[in-house]
Amino acid sequence: MTSGFISLFTDVRVDGFALWVVLLICAGVFLASFMDAIAGGGGIISVPTYLIAFTGLPTYYALGTNKLSAGIGTVFSTARFIKNGYVNWRLFAPSIVLALLGSMGGTWLQLHTPDKVLKYLLLVVLPIVAFVTLRNREWPDEPGEIDFKKQAAIVWAGALVIGAYDGYYGPGTGTFLMLIFIRLAKMDTRHAAGGVKVINLSSNIGSLITALMAGKVLIGVGLIAAVASIAGHYIGAGLAIKNGSRIVRPTVIIVLILLTVKVGSELLFPEFWS
Repeated sequence: MTSGFISLFTDVRVDGFALWVVLLICAGVFLASFMDAIAGGGGIISVPTYLIAFTGLPTYYALGTNKLSAGIGTVFSTARFIKNGYVNWRLFAPSIVLALLGSMGGTWLQLHTPDKVLKYLLLVVLPIVAFVTLRNREWPDEPGEIDFKKQAAIVWAGALVIGAYDGYYGPGTGTFLMLIFIRLAKMDTRHAAGGVKVINLSSNIGSLITALMAGKVLIGVGLIAAVASIAGHYIGAGLAIKNGSRIVRPTVIIVLILLTVKVGSELLFPEFWS
C-alpha cells in the first residue's frame, strides 16, 4: 500500500512532470498568491518556483505558466475587493489603459537598453524605499485630504510609469503601486490595494493571452497550480480587507527585502535566471 502511494506521486505525470513536482509548485504558488493579494510582489516567489521546477525548459514556459496560475488567482482577489466596494472606478478605469500603454512602452524600451541598467538602479532605489516604508509606521485605514484632480493625476501617472516598469522588468510592480497610491495619492490601504488588483489583473490577462498565442504555457500544470493560486489570493485578500494596514505594511516590507535579494542574485548569478 505504501509503495502504491509513493508511486502515485512519482508515476502520475502532468505535462511530463511527476505529481510531487507539481504539488511543490502549488506550495510555492500558494505562498506567492497569498503575498500578492495583500501587497503585490507575488512573482518574486512564484517565478523562481517555476524556474526551478522547469529546469531544462526555456524560461518562456516558466513565465507563461506562471501567468496562467497567477491570472486566474488574481480574478478572485480582485473580485473580493470589488465586492466589498474597495475599487474607485473613476480613478482606476483610466489607470488600466495607462498601465497597459506603459507596459507596452516598457517592453519596447527593454529591447533597446541593457537590462543591467535598471537592476543597478533598483539596488540603489530599493533600500531607500524600504527605509521610507519602515520610517512611516502609520499606514492609513482612512483616506487623506487631497484634491481629486491632484489625486487622479498622481494615480494615473503612477499607473503609466509603474506600468512601464512592469513591461521593462516587472517584479514588485504591485508593491510600488501600493506605495504611490498610499503615500502620494493619500488613499487608504484597502482602496489602494483594490486599485492595484484591478491594474494587475488587466496586465496579467494581456500577458497570458500573448503567452498562450505563442504556445509557451504548460496548461495542465498551470491549471492545477491555479487552484493553489485561487486559495492564496482569496485568503490574502480577506486578510487585507479585514486587517488593513496591520498586515499590508509588514508584507510590503517583506516584498521589498525579497526584491532586493532577487535583483542582487540576478547580477551575481545571471546564469540561474537566464
